[in-house]
Amino acid sequence: MRIVFMGTPDYAAVTLQKLIDEKCDIVAVFAQPDKPVGRKQVLTPPETKVLAEKYDIPVFQPKTLRDGEAYSILKELNPDAIVVVAYGKILPKEILDLPKYGCINGHASLLPKFRGSAPIQWAIVNGEKQTGITTQLMDEGIDTGDILETAVVDIGEEETAEELFDRLSVISADLMISTLKNAKEGTLNPVKQNEADATYAPIIKKEMAHLDFTKTADEICNTVRGFYSWPCAYCFINGKRIKVIKAKKTNLSSDECGIVIASDEKLVVSCKDGSVELLTVQPEGAKAMSAQVMLNGHKISEGTVVE
Repeated sequence: MRIVFMGTPDYAAVTLQKLIDEKCDIVAVFAQPDKPVGRKQVLTPPETKVLAEKYDIPVFQPKTLRDGEAYSILKELNPDAIVVVAYGKILPKEILDLPKYGCINGHASLLPKFRGSAPIQWAIVNGEKQTGITTQLMDEGIDTGDILETAVVDIGEEETAEELFDRLSVISADLMISTLKNAKEGTLNPVKQNEADATYAPIIKKEMAHLDFTKTADEICNTVRGFYSWPCAYCFINGKRIKVIKAKKTNLSSDECGIVIASDEKLVVSCKDGSVELLTVQPEGAKAMSAQVMLNGHKISEGTVVE
């Protein structure tokens, strides 16, 4: 089976490596263009490009898929299947219709829940206990195609999005191998998605990680876990922005939300149904540290409003 792989970040590179290890016939890799990274804005290639070049696989990085050029390249490549994992571009119909076995997407949720660009983060932020991987036959919608295979996983009580990314990347790679094998053998049974159950996982913006202490302790802790390590949950204390890397529920409470109710050896902030202890923090301009270390250097009085 001739395969074109479309994917960009390190998460996608795990599936690409699995395809390579399984001796799949990968005729090309499509990835997003190189991007400036860091303070010095060094032009950096995506992980999938680096991996493909290591194995002498041709790489294409079109800025758009809608000018006909990408279609011409793909038609020349004549793939039996196009495998898509975290590519970051919408495929036009002419490309979707090109391969014999279609365009197969590995999506990091149990579709139709959490369609969109950030399913791993939003599953945690929304307090889901389970998530997984869905391989789907792509259509013109965003993650609306027929379901091919699924793998279900439990989300750990303290698991962060970063940790879940690592776990799901491996599961996604294994499931894609299974789906391609079954596609070739003709044993897949595509199932239409139930639109009534559909939810969305929109692009994450930094301001979404601003903690709201009028919410419950669970919701706050889920936000901290779900937005680690990017963009990272944050709040403001005495006008200073503080990233919150780890937090947990406590038994302390107050009639008022969003105030410091303990600041001796622990930093505890009241919320809707109790309070949360901020365990690991990163004050503005400093490295990550325990809240106790921060309090040793910067006293925070009980009753201080946390914005």
